[in-house]
Amino acid sequence: MSGQFFISLLNPGIGLLLAGAFLLLWLYRREYRYLLAAAAGHAITAAAFLIQDLGPVLPMELQRIPANFGYLLAGCLLVGAIIAHYRVAVPRRTMAVICTVSMTIFLWFLLVDPSIVGRIYAISFALGLIALMIPVCLRRLPKRHIVDHIFFWLGIVWALNYTLRPLLVLGVTGDIANYVGFQQSVYWTTVQFTQAICSVLSAITLMVAVAIDLMAELREQADGDQLSGLLNRRGFEAEAGAAVRACADQGRPAALLIADIDHFKAVNDNHGHAAGDAIIAAFGAHLRAAAPAGTIAGRIGGEEFALLLPGSGIETARALAEAVRTGMTIAPRRDAADDKHRAGGRRARRRPVAADARRRPGALRSQARRTQSRPRLYPGTGSYRHRVLTRRASAWPPHHMAPAAAKPRFRGGQFFVRCTLN
Repeated sequence: MSGQFFISLLNPGIGLLLAGAFLLLWLYRREYRYLLAAAAGHAITAAAFLIQDLGPVLPMELQRIPANFGYLLAGCLLVGAIIAHYRVAVPRRTMAVICTVSMTIFLWFLLVDPSIVGRIYAISFALGLIALMIPVCLRRLPKRHIVDHIFFWLGIVWALNYTLRPLLVLGVTGDIANYVGFQQSVYWTTVQFTQAICSVLSAITLMVAVAIDLMAELREQADGDQLSGLLNRRGFEAEAGAAVRACADQGRPAALLIADIDHFKAVNDNHGHAAGDAIIAAFGAHLRAAAPAGTIAGRIGGEEFALLLPGSGIETARALAEAVRTGMTIAPRRDAADDKHRAGGRRARRRPVAADARRRPGALRSQARRTQSRPRLYPGTGSYRHRVLTRRASAWPPHHMAPAAAKPRFRGGQFFVRCTLN
């Protein structure tokens, strides 16, 4: 067997291995349909190379039709898998038009005016346009990870590879007279190796992207509260602590809003835990809708919620507290007789952030525990329901709540906010 035979097995072997890997990933996470598209794309690539290099010769070289159509279809599937990974609409119609025009030109140079070089340009330029769909579709998306940048530039490199490679190589080596010369040409050797490199690089990058998604899901499960759709206490303390430190370092204000639901135990006792869960879910959705962009929101207790507003002052924080307080007062009651346990009433209060809550992420938790004593926090106030109260950080916490060594490090405009549901 010649070395050319083993080279001809390079892309089919790589394609089948990658197709099997993506198929196994899809079997594990079937909701990721783009993994199935990637598996199909690599499998079709392997089949197309096998037909191109080792398939039986048909009259008028008709075996070239399924091989080159396979290249186009595989390109559409692989590019579509990358785009679909970002939950962006795949430009299927554009790809279909490109493939149709390309195959029409290909058939012309196969059946009407036979030209190997013409067929090469028809397929290569089409694959370049298909690859260009990646940077076009991803150009406006935020690039949070290095793989996002790799995918963007990989699409550009693919497009340049498919368009410039035939122009450069064929411009140097000249025309190709027949398929015997084509199989042994420098051009086809460059195709074999560059395609293998592109396939492996794109597959590894997509697998890394899948791994990042899976880790993000695990992190969300660990730091998220499924019932309310917000962060849980652990996730809130981690994100809020980092945000508070960043605000302090940049000299920006910050406001913390605490919201809880009064008589929640009575709701559970009288109407069942399903009703209580419905209230938690509804209030979580209300907070998500009312909170401005950049707000860190979490459920930090059974019926207690917290929202941190980095960069916000007292007016913004008070407006949000009023929106939270009044936004669900029209919630329907299950039973008019249970008026005293209704789920519609609300109260909102603002309390200042303690100085040491900025220095230590865990202090948010200890501060929340310390601020549960209402008489000590609000001496002389008769009602704590359906109200908005604000305190500046410079005057908070009281001396009996803060360590003597803790000096206020927040400047004016930091607040601790409390909102409650009756």
